[in-house]
Amino acid sequence: MASFIIEGGHRLQGDITPQGAKNEALQVLCAVLLTCEPVRIKNIPDIADVNNQIQLLRDMGVEVVKNAQHDYTFTATRLDDQYLCSPSFIERCRQLRGSVMMLGPLLVRRGKAIMAKPGGDQIGRRRLDTHFHGIRQLGGRFIYDEAQHLYNVEAEQLTGSYMLLDEASVTGTANIIMTAVLAKGTTTIYNAACEPYIQQLCRMLCRMGAHIEGIGSNLLTIEGATTLHGTEHTILPDMIEVGSFIGMAAMVGDGVRIRHVAPQHLGIIPATFRRLGISIETDGEDLFVPRQEHYEIESFIDGSFMTISDAPWPGLTPDLLSVLLVVSSQAKGSVLIHQKMFESRLFFVDKLIDMGAQIILCDPHRAVVVGHDHQRQLHAGRMTSPDIRAGIALLIAAMSAQGTSRIDNIGQIDRGYENIEARLCALGAKIKRVETP
Repeated sequence: MASFIIEGGHRLQGDITPQGAKNEALQVLCAVLLTCEPVRIKNIPDIADVNNQIQLLRDMGVEVVKNAQHDYTFTATRLDDQYLCSPSFIERCRQLRGSVMMLGPLLVRRGKAIMAKPGGDQIGRRRLDTHFHGIRQLGGRFIYDEAQHLYNVEAEQLTGSYMLLDEASVTGTANIIMTAVLAKGTTTIYNAACEPYIQQLCRMLCRMGAHIEGIGSNLLTIEGATTLHGTEHTILPDMIEVGSFIGMAAMVGDGVRIRHVAPQHLGIIPATFRRLGISIETDGEDLFVPRQEHYEIESFIDGSFMTISDAPWPGLTPDLLSVLLVVSSQAKGSVLIHQKMFESRLFFVDKLIDMGAQIILCDPHRAVVVGHDHQRQLHAGRMTSPDIRAGIALLIAAMSAQGTSRIDNIGQIDRGYENIEARLCALGAKIKRVETP
């Protein structure tokens, strides 16, 4: 198991470029199964979750060619039916959250699919009902094997349908879209997720020959195509990594430029950090965060207590609440962080409290942060990363702390952040990776 040793108190200065978007990569990698022709995807992040999904495609029979760093071509001419029914495939799916989005493409290609309950972060219940209800309305028949926790789905004919999703699930919407693009007739999806990554998936599928209207809205109309062909696609910068870098620059930066961030796809992320009093300058495709001697949390217009909460796009992504919580610990003022979607995501705050942060965990979904205004520095500690986003939040806290900290289980951080210690050390951080037996 790997750990980070972090020497706190070192300021960051210079330029850093975000990786390709993890969540988009996991979606578009599943879409390569919808055609027998080559699909070239650029700006693929070199991180554990994505690399595991690429290896899973290889094992399924997809030809994978690495053209260059972050640049791959996938050709799904033949799929290994024997492997797709094997215990090995099922076990791999259990370990990888993104595998659930293969359900729709496999059903389209083979008329059947077997899927294990997928793994991923342990941040609370993450139900799959939206996936299943949508695919069922297109003609899929589900059987759940309770003993083995397996989902079996079959379809003789996929047919378009109107559906109103019970929640704007991003992965659920992606799965339904990938099933509907080759279904017979018209599919209408209302209350669809409309994140930039869903928009990217839709545009990629349209270049492959799909017919999708309403891209960027929560109402999608899909006219089923007969076949799809190959294409090229470039993944967006990862908005979660951009937000993480803004948080680092606010806490321990001496002037950090975040390059090529595609500001038009960041939504309200910069505005949310500005609500904490953080100065952010937009310069073309870059963001520049100057040194923040002080940053003061705003109040609402009527003077009431600032609350920051997650919501479906174009609301604030839940993946950044952990970072915003840590950054708030050194602001002037107080803020309520309300994590609505996952009931276990705030439990890492006990580590921050041990480091000296003033945080009240009200319940599994809400925490009040009383900022120190840099009057009291966090002190070092030993921590364990429980999930990707809590892990990066703890790393930010450790970089700002007095003394040397240790974060164990950093494999969780590696799942979402590419070569993060080397990239931060290039800006002036002191982070060392160590392997423990």
